[in-house]
Amino acid sequence: MSIALFTLGGTIAMAGHDPGRPGVVTRLTGADLTAAVPGLGDLDAPLDVRDALAVPSAHLTYRQLLGVVDAAARAVTGGATGVVVTQGTDTLEESAFLADLVWPHPAPLVFTGAMRNPTLAGPDGPANLLAAARVAATPAARGLGVLVAFNDEVHAARWVRKTHSTSTATFASPNTGPLGHVIEGRVRVLVRPERPAPLPPVDPARLDGTRVFLHTITLDDDGLLLDRVADTHHGLVVAGFGVGHVPATLAPVLGALADRMPVVLTSRSGAGSVLRNTYGAVGSETDLRRRGLLDGGLLDPYKAKVLLRLLLAANASRDEIAAALARHG
Repeated sequence: MSIALFTLGGTIAMAGHDPGRPGVVTRLTGADLTAAVPGLGDLDAPLDVRDALAVPSAHLTYRQLLGVVDAAARAVTGGATGVVVTQGTDTLEESAFLADLVWPHPAPLVFTGAMRNPTLAGPDGPANLLAAARVAATPAARGLGVLVAFNDEVHAARWVRKTHSTSTATFASPNTGPLGHVIEGRVRVLVRPERPAPLPPVDPARLDGTRVFLHTITLDDDGLLLDRVADTHHGLVVAGFGVGHVPATLAPVLGALADRMPVVLTSRSGAGSVLRNTYGAVGSETDLRRRGLLDGGLLDPYKAKVLLRLLLAANASRDEIAAALARHG
């Protein structure tokens, strides 16, 4: 039995400089990463290190990530106890949620990374990698789906958010809190939430032509960016004010778009759910649902976009999209 480790670059693997360019770049291989982590050799399951990609997480694509998930699944069917993926933190919450939507195995798939690169004092990558490996190895993590191990906390991919641009405690789950902690090398899972069934397999080739637009509502928003969105995109996620509100002038615009494509209503607030029928003014959540917008529930805008794009790539109907939003949000 082993733990498969897939490395995708990011801050955790940055240690060098390109000639003539300021700033660190990806230089460390998986072997380099593991060599820098005291305690990895004490795990019951050895690490099977695989260098998958070496790019900043801002460069990752759905197709690449689904390829990593497929490789992780093959590792599990080949006998791996669990899987760890290291990547940059910029898109880690979206990567982990994308993986969680399609991960079919009880074996844990654990994402981690770093906020401080190895050239800085106090890099957090080694501790995060050790924690992730311990989570992937523990039977207590089985059945929890895709997880994020960071700062000795264990989060469900479904709820985790990056909440700070530089803090090593950036990852949090505002709506639920962490599922558990790593304490003195022991993984303590405190909560076991119900996990929705994974989506059917998605053909990565279909994702290339599937576009979902995310529009964040702002004060005095005139909606100009929405004028031609139905001509270029197949779905829309709206990050509304508070519990799901928009300016009154945008309500008919969004209603017209909802006649042409799935439009999902979420909150830009960072935590909490959109409501369904509390407020009744034009542009309120009740008004927007009446106009055909779909309820995103507790899903933040970024996760709603990931889910909607996968559903559209699978030719899901409007009813199927609404049902999936209800399950995952």
